[in-house]
Amino acid sequence: MAGDGSEQAAGEDAAQALHGATFIVDAAFSAETLDSNGIVIDIGRAHEALKAVLAALNYRNLDEVPELKGSNTTTEFLTKHIFDRLAKNARAGELGRDGRELNAIRVTLSESHVARAWYEANLW
Repeated sequence: MAGDGSEQAAGEDAAQALHGATFIVDAAFSAETLDSNGIVIDIGRAHEALKAVLAALNYRNLDEVPELKGSNTTTEFLTKHIFDRLAKNARAGELGRDGRELNAIRVTLSESHVARAWYEANLW
């Protein structure tokens, strides 16, 4: 995913200036048990859901994305934003399994092998 931060105002440091960032996005799904097919979720459906979430963010100035307007779009903020959208899909059973059978989702954004953040929470 590539996105831009906010515009620089007087006194802001370089991390707050308008800049682009490239992330690797990982999403992990957990359940108490595997389903009858031996899986937690349908990875194909999860991949499509993640692609749909990221499509709204890719190569965009995040300050211009209406649902993010006025937010400080830190890496941590973005992990929660992505989590919220994937959680909606999971709870609705759109990942190939009854959403009530899923426990949690963890979304990790990595800028490099040493710089990453994640958000993890239970679905229920």
